[in-house]
Amino acid sequence: MRRSRVLEKLRAGETASCFKVNLSDPKISEIVAMSGFDCVWLDQEHIGQDWSELNAGIWAAKAHDKDVMVRIPRGSYSDYIRPLEMDAAGILVPHIMSLEDARKVVNMVRFHPVGRRPLDGGNADGAYATLDFNEYLEQANQQRFVVLQIEDPEPLDDLEAIAALEGYDMLFFGPGDFSQGIGAPGQWDHPKLIETRKKVAEMANKYGKYAATVGSPDNLDELVEMGYKFINMGADVIGLSSYCRNLVKRFETGAENKTGEKKKRTDSPYK
Repeated sequence: MRRSRVLEKLRAGETASCFKVNLSDPKISEIVAMSGFDCVWLDQEHIGQDWSELNAGIWAAKAHDKDVMVRIPRGSYSDYIRPLEMDAAGILVPHIMSLEDARKVVNMVRFHPVGRRPLDGGNADGAYATLDFNEYLEQANQQRFVVLQIEDPEPLDDLEAIAALEGYDMLFFGPGDFSQGIGAPGQWDHPKLIETRKKVAEMANKYGKYAATVGSPDNLDELVEMGYKFINMGADVIGLSSYCRNLVKRFETGAENKTGEKKKRTDSPYK
């Protein structure tokens, strides 16, 4: 089984980078992988990618030896395990609401002796049934990461118990939905949000998990100092829209200047 680049870096004490892809064309995933990010984040919670598009995105990243993390929808068990069987390096499970919820997820996505993940082995992650049965179970548990997303106030009472739970790798703080959950949508400097971001990192590190979240170049150093080791640094739609707006602004400014110069020259030959 292909080893996880993200887990390799995290286990070596390094920080892993990630980039979110909203657009469905697998060329985007390939560009991100070629650019040097450790992980490509593909999303099925909010984005209507079909399975073939998701599969192509995983292939594109793997071609450059980069991981893919898929945020799954909270649906049937098949929604949890299909990305893993396509050989995604990890899954991100949104809106973990309690310790019991976290336990059910671990049981569903880990093989024996950790859980009861439904077993096939005939897909990409099992080398299409060519990987030894017991090696497949062992390697899948060791080389595929499971991320639990804390993005609501409800699980905070269970946060330490969730952090202590065995069988998963990362706790991911999601500030967007959390800000909404505390009645302060978009208030990134809200005291409760800041406190919880720190608390998630503290609990993750205390119990041997890796702290994960979203960030930017502006707060990267602060997040690393808090103890975050897996950080998503941007998204394709943000980069593309920002690039286009900047080009349009420069074009319009340049065109206006040229138009003004032309009028000035033709108003009168004596001016």
